[in-house]
Amino acid sequence: MDGGGQGVARRHGAVAEEDPDRRHGDRSGKEGDDDGVDVDEKAPPPRRTSRRVASLDVFRGLTVALMILVDGAGGEWPVIGHAPWNGCNLADFVMPFFLFIVGMAIPLSLKVLRSLVFHLSILMFLGLNLLPEANMQRIPDRGRAVRRVVLRTLKLLFWGILLQGGYSHAPDDLSYGVDMKHVRWCGILQRIALAYLVVAVLEIVTKNAKVQDQSSSGFSIFRMYFSQWIVACCILVIYLSLVYGIYVPDWDFRVSDVKNPNFGKILTVTCGTRGKLSPPCNAVGYIDRKVLGINHMYHRPAWRRHKDCTDDSPHEGPFKTDSPAWCYAPFEPEGLLSSLSAVLSTIIGVHYGHVLVHMKSHTDRLKQWSIMGITLLILGLTLHFSHAIPLNKQLYTFSYICVTAGAAGIVFCMFYFLVDILNLHYPFAPLKWTGMNAMLVYVMAAAGIFEGFLNGWYYEGTNNTLVYWVRKHVFVKVWHSTRVGILLYVLFAQILFWALVAGLLHPCGRDGMWQ
Repeated sequence: MDGGGQGVARRHGAVAEEDPDRRHGDRSGKEGDDDGVDVDEKAPPPRRTSRRVASLDVFRGLTVALMILVDGAGGEWPVIGHAPWNGCNLADFVMPFFLFIVGMAIPLSLKVLRSLVFHLSILMFLGLNLLPEANMQRIPDRGRAVRRVVLRTLKLLFWGILLQGGYSHAPDDLSYGVDMKHVRWCGILQRIALAYLVVAVLEIVTKNAKVQDQSSSGFSIFRMYFSQWIVACCILVIYLSLVYGIYVPDWDFRVSDVKNPNFGKILTVTCGTRGKLSPPCNAVGYIDRKVLGINHMYHRPAWRRHKDCTDDSPHEGPFKTDSPAWCYAPFEPEGLLSSLSAVLSTIIGVHYGHVLVHMKSHTDRLKQWSIMGITLLILGLTLHFSHAIPLNKQLYTFSYICVTAGAAGIVFCMFYFLVDILNLHYPFAPLKWTGMNAMLVYVMAAAGIFEGFLNGWYYEGTNNTLVYWVRKHVFVKVWHSTRVGILLYVLFAQILFWALVAGLLHPCGRDGMWQ
């Protein structure tokens, strides 16, 4: 996965997202047939023909590309940027898609066909390598599996704090370093790390080796992993109880933005309520202020573009003269309570991975996936438009979980049909390359590290950098439009460029990001 984890990835990345039914081919000798069966333990396999689930790589690549797109062009195209509060724009699908992919990859990366160390050791002692090399690399016991999960989690946390904690000022500010009094502890990778840790450990603890390789159909997979859904229900109940049950008192903060005319002033926000999902008085923000501290929260939340704050909404513009105090306050979109509910997106992804592991037929898989995706989508939209629970990425509401997870399931079904069934690999090759080198592309493009390096080379002034020149003269001036020019710059100079770079690293790029 991890930017510093390429070595780990090379040890197990090749099987981390492997379709279990493609591992050895079927008994008739046809390789890569999803409808094949697992090899009998008493008969050696014909030869190793393991392949990654290409559609999952493509889906991951699409999600990384979307992140680059909304970060780079969202300012000029607010319809693709984050919704200021309630609602769901294109950018609001990125995080749930990542979490869904993480969950779906977990059953594949942790699938243990022969889980007992005793069996492995006896076979190795006798010199009988009856198991394929891929299986020999799998985790032989739960202790080692948990250690691997914890190590990968720590790597994600490290990169998250480094890239989003405030230390890196790329790509525009040619400086670095962060005042620990204001370091941001939460972020995208930190949320992914938490969800991965919880769900991966849950998968390891609840896995039943006796049914691991049994073919399943219909709702039997739900029954097989019933304990995981019990945990999911408990998480949902805890989240809803806290969101609607915690009393949110009045609170105040000191304006820390030096460009703000209210800099240094202490502003008070009036609440004194419970069960509200409004920007200033929700329990999600209250818990983050109490636990994290307001200095350690995100200082440019999407609500700055709210209609109550600016006349330019949904664009970001100058605040109204009578804008409420909370418009100037920080808010953590990847906070503690919202990250708890975000775990549910990963658990839903795990179910999709279970379907891939246990079901042998393409038709059965697609049927199971599509039914669940459509059901979630309808449930979430019903909750939103009935005004029961609004779609809200900042709070990670239940309706938002349903809509985004349902959309993720439907999008994956499309990719699975096109890539893994119809074998249309070439049209999606750039996305596949990006997905197989996702951490590299995320760090260099989405986090702006490469552009930050290029901005270090400037002419006469730091506002005349190579990136600025290319964006202005090659894209904006040619199209005589800042909006169109920036959009094309992001599409070609960032997304396509890094897809081609990832293609040069293919097939070595097996970082298995966020599995």
